[in-house]
Amino acid sequence: MEKNIYLTRAGLKKLEEEAKSLVIKRKEVAARIQTAKEFGDLSENGEYSDAKDEQAFNDGKASEIEYILKNAKIIEDIACKHTDHVCVGHTVSVELESGETKFKIVGSYEADPEQGLISNESPIGEALLGKKKGEEVLIKVPAGTLKYKIKKISN
Repeated sequence: MEKNIYLTRAGLKKLEEEAKSLVIKRKEVAARIQTAKEFGDLSENGEYSDAKDEQAFNDGKASEIEYILKNAKIIEDIACKHTDHVCVGHTVSVELESGETKFKIVGSYEADPEQGLISNESPIGEALLGKKKGEEVLIKVPAGTLKYKIKKISN
């Protein structure tokens, strides 16, 4: 079963730009490979080996990005317009024992917990999805169990 790939418009644009830069980089690496071939014996040619490794890495990254772009669902296009329960794309303010914090629930490719962007597939994201304002949610994380109370849900 394929999982949904969620991206914000900003995330989509960032991936499109990365795809363009990989095309440019591929041309540069191809030129390095050609130059390295001119040095002769490829079995002992470190420059050639390094360039081929870089080409393989870039090609793999380009294939991954192509797959993501082809299958992505734009959060802003599919997100719940109502805020009676938590959906992907919503910002959720929660109360913890240590105070209040907020998260924006995004797809796994854009998750950045330090920036308050959590994946819909993370333990916290999964636990919050579908919950309503005022609900208390127990979330099992590696450090133990956290108790969150949903204070606000917004787009």
